[in-house]
Amino acid sequence: MSASIIECRSFVNRMFRFVVRLVALILFLTAGPVLLFRWLDPPTTAFIIRERLSAESDTVQYRWIDREHISPHIKVAVIAAEDQTFPSHHGFDLKSINDALQDRERGRRVRGASTLSQQVAKNLFLWPGQSWLRKGLEAYFTVLIETLWPKRRILEVYVNIAEFGRGVFGVGAASQIYFKKPASRLSPPEAALLAAVLPSPKRMKVASPSRYVRSRQEWILEQMRSLGGVGLLEQIEPQPGKNNKSPARFL
Repeated sequence: MSASIIECRSFVNRMFRFVVRLVALILFLTAGPVLLFRWLDPPTTAFIIRERLSAESDTVQYRWIDREHISPHIKVAVIAAEDQTFPSHHGFDLKSINDALQDRERGRRVRGASTLSQQVAKNLFLWPGQSWLRKGLEAYFTVLIETLWPKRRILEVYVNIAEFGRGVFGVGAASQIYFKKPASRLSPPEAALLAAVLPSPKRMKVASPSRYVRSRQEWILEQMRSLGGVGLLEQIEPQPGKNNKSPARFL
């Protein structure tokens, strides 16, 4: 065997080992934090850090509330408003993505197609924007989150890190600021009002809702009822000893 062939094989082997180590390092640096946050409550998020550094924001309100101390109505409200296929999809709503692509091709206003899982990935680890790099990273982290977390954890993290107003992150802070009560006591209309501003929390106001926000609130309440009210959560947070096939309880 010639020296050139031996040298070529040695180079290929070195490159292979380099690629394997690089992939292992990337997985460790990305899957590691995702797995950790399955049990550890995030002390902050990429969006909160960005808000703290923004010259437009003087204060940031962020308060983590454990799942058992969060009103079930806000959980149903965000599903109704943002991602009605959340209990059944695996991170991506393919129908909504296809509809959004068709709207873009026809020159129409592109509707939102991000699932709650995608929004958790973006808010927790990434930055706002529409670049292909950011979208690719969002898809990657979404797969990790859906693989490593149960649905109930995704929902718990989402309601805790979503922005409900300028500098107001999480349902714990939002409930105290806007309704002067703990998140466990949110009523269906209050939960629907919080969910109504999620598409644009810096423009839409919970404290002084516009006619459009009120109309979204009413629509969300209707969707909450049609989805089965808090009974919907039995698909996500099954209670031990209960028959999870029982009829859904309505709001």
